[in-house]
Amino acid sequence: MAGRVRHIRTSLCLLIVGMMPALVDAHEMRPGYLEIRESATDTYEVLWKVPALSKDVRLALYVRFADDVEEVTEPVVGFLGGAHTQRMRIHRDGGLTGTTVTIDGLDKTFTDVLLRFERADGIELTHRFTPSAVSYVFEAAPGRGQVAWTYLVLGTEHILLGIDHLLFVLALLIVVVGWRKLVGTITAFTVAHSITLALAALGFVHVPGPPVEAVIALSIVFVAAEIVRGRTGNPGLTARLPWIVAMTFGLLHGFGFAGALSDIGLPQSAIPLALFTFNVGVEIGQLMFIGGVLVLYGVARRLQPVPPEWAWRVPTYAIGSIAAYWMIERVAGFWA
Repeated sequence: MAGRVRHIRTSLCLLIVGMMPALVDAHEMRPGYLEIRESATDTYEVLWKVPALSKDVRLALYVRFADDVEEVTEPVVGFLGGAHTQRMRIHRDGGLTGTTVTIDGLDKTFTDVLLRFERADGIELTHRFTPSAVSYVFEAAPGRGQVAWTYLVLGTEHILLGIDHLLFVLALLIVVVGWRKLVGTITAFTVAHSITLALAALGFVHVPGPPVEAVIALSIVFVAAEIVRGRTGNPGLTARLPWIVAMTFGLLHGFGFAGALSDIGLPQSAIPLALFTFNVGVEIGQLMFIGGVLVLYGVARRLQPVPPEWAWRVPTYAIGSIAAYWMIERVAGFWA
């Protein structure tokens, strides 16, 4: 029976690893960010952040306001936190309510753009642009439901597009045997990253992003090495006490989630709601991924394939190699 389970797991992992070549860049799909803040009557400060492909290359995304919106100052460009930035001041008699803003070029990408609009009277608006909905008409009084939905979707998308986080979860699924252990391990990972996400997002703890990203990659290498140890007859800590490993590294993954959330910010009038729904979105995305893996596992179990004994090394070393590449790349980025 144990041999059959190993064969099924190996076949499942071989199926998943076929997608690995597309996963080498773990952060291609970062969202853009547009902040508009009313600083005087009918006058607004604009911050536009576009995900950077490199320090000199950015996504071809451009903000376009209505024709009667006047640029009061020339745009000032810069580079901050892995994004190209542009700041300027705009004016429109009567304010922006009822006018349209469009993100040109968004329909040719797979990313989103988050809009945060702060009026002088304290009302805040949050909206999410997508490739299929590139324009938005400013509302007079947005509801809290809009904030909740926007951050819920952002959280779900972040985990599903955060390939490094998913590879860590996949490695745990491979190494952990038994439903009780698996549920305990995923619960420990969820609790841990929820704690650090909240602490970092609320400003109680600050950890520099680059070292966190490097250690997240290292966590995947560690668990991949644990898979090798277990399959060669020397089970390590992850096989014996997986919840300890999941909770320890989960704390670090939470800082990674917080880093993504800091890029888009939290609406000051609804911080608890936005933080809660973002975290719920992360958990939904994580459960969707685990569910997908278990479905593939069920399909492989029905097929009952019998791959070569050495085949388990292919997905394991693929996961470890990709994570090692990320780790080296991120450490090298400390001095870039």
